[in-house]
Amino acid sequence: MMSDLPLAFLPSEFRVKWVTLPWEAEQAHALRRAVFCEEQGIFAGDDRDAVDERAQLLVALSCVAGLPDQVVGTVRIHAEGDADDGLWFGSRLAVDPAWRNHARLGVTLIRLAVCSAHALGCRTFRAHVQSQNVPLFERLDWHVLHAETLLGRPHHLMQAKLASYPPCRDPHAGFSGLAKPSKRQGEPQ
Repeated sequence: MMSDLPLAFLPSEFRVKWVTLPWEAEQAHALRRAVFCEEQGIFAGDDRDAVDERAQLLVALSCVAGLPDQVVGTVRIHAEGDADDGLWFGSRLAVDPAWRNHARLGVTLIRLAVCSAHALGCRTFRAHVQSQNVPLFERLDWHVLHAETLLGRPHHLMQAKLASYPPCRDPHAGFSGLAKPSKRQGEPQ
């Protein structure tokens, strides 16, 4: 039985790319604050830290009629230590709650993060992953190095299998995809 309520509009396409415009960075930081400060309560006020000074910010943009509309996901990447070591990290992966049922959005953010770092000389890509997200990363060819507690929460230090992430030479263009809106409760699957 279908509800008489109108369906909420969700754009059906998205683009994941490196931040190139000020509004993209502003919305990405606002999304991080909403997820890590307000929703999860991990940080008070703001989640920015010294890593943001050297990190590359990536965004997932919802698109309307092929044009970017708003930031619905974000992650940052950065080289750790001496750039010649080739060790890179991804962190602060955040997806707008309305887009969390679109599994490809988070997957595409992770994919561009690793592929673009790989193109910049990354030889090892790691992330401190919240425990509830470990199965997703394992499906994406990551493995757990060890369990840990960060910011009072269970995490796992994980490493990507770089062979599964070919270098992306144009991260400013990034990747695009179609999002499948989830079914409303009570609708046939």
